[in-house]
Amino acid sequence: MNLSRGYLLALVVIFGVLSLLLVLPFLQYVLGAILIAYILYPLQGVLERRLSPTISAFALVILAIAGFVVPFVVVVAMIADDAVRILQEVDPETLQLAEIETRIEETVGIEFDLVDTLADSGQEVGMALLERSTEWFSTLTHIVIGLGLALFLIYYLLKEGDTFMGWLRETTPLPSDVQDDFYAELDDVMSAVLVGHVLIAVVEGAIAGLGLFATGIPNAGFWTFVMIILSLVPLIGAFLVWGPAVAYLLATGEPVLAVALFVYSAVVVGVSDDYLRPIVVDRYAELSPAVIILGVLGGIYAFGIMGLFFGPVVLGALKATLNVVNEHYDHLEDDPSRSSG
Repeated sequence: MNLSRGYLLALVVIFGVLSLLLVLPFLQYVLGAILIAYILYPLQGVLERRLSPTISAFALVILAIAGFVVPFVVVVAMIADDAVRILQEVDPETLQLAEIETRIEETVGIEFDLVDTLADSGQEVGMALLERSTEWFSTLTHIVIGLGLALFLIYYLLKEGDTFMGWLRETTPLPSDVQDDFYAELDDVMSAVLVGHVLIAVVEGAIAGLGLFATGIPNAGFWTFVMIILSLVPLIGAFLVWGPAVAYLLATGEPVLAVALFVYSAVVVGVSDDYLRPIVVDRYAELSPAVIILGVLGGIYAFGIMGLFFGPVVLGALKATLNVVNEHYDHLEDDPSRSSG
């Protein structure tokens, strides 16, 4: 390696590290934007046949906002509705504060004003919340900026995706046929793990949720949403909700409903996992559930919440890379003059 090449490589490393430092504070949002853009990119190609790239990308950004905001608002509304319902069911007269104060005084021999104590506690809690308000404001500001950044990234990834891929192919020092094989395998992994992974989670969570609605489990809509999230973890997911739901029905004197929910969840949800996951994931990416579980759990530690999706992708990308290396390594060594780009 001569001095000029060494200098250029040093610049690449330096600016690569500096760029990574710029990305890390917003890594979750960048990964989320890449995920959404990848899922929506086929629609971008369809829309560009009738509309301009700018209008197509903008329309898909609106779709992405709706797809994220609407489920989020629905879940928050359900939680708020449950909280309001609980508060409305509380009758102040049934609390019998005076009787509680009398019993405390008889037991300990000390006069105790429960109302004043609760008020003082409320003031202390309020002061603690006020002291942390600056931290919460900073977090909220970071979230707003991150979401705005994610939307801009989605827009430009959709609008200029072809240009970016063309630049990447020209810049990558690999022959065209090697790049074709690598991107094809990587696309299979991304499709199977991201699209199939999420689709399976939605289907399994929804199927399990029908059992909660049918057996009258409280807040079944909210718990269905939780099961969809938990279903991203193969073999474990939805059971963490429907299992306690079965116990709840037994505890409330509904053994028939408990048995029905157990049989439905164990058989129907289990069968859907056994059939859907091999069809969508195993057929296209040939990733075992063990690899997906490792990717999901390890991805959460490495990338945060977005690791649910990108953890398995990293392991799948490693497998795709090894396949390409195994197929093309000897050819590259024998024929270094093969053109790249």
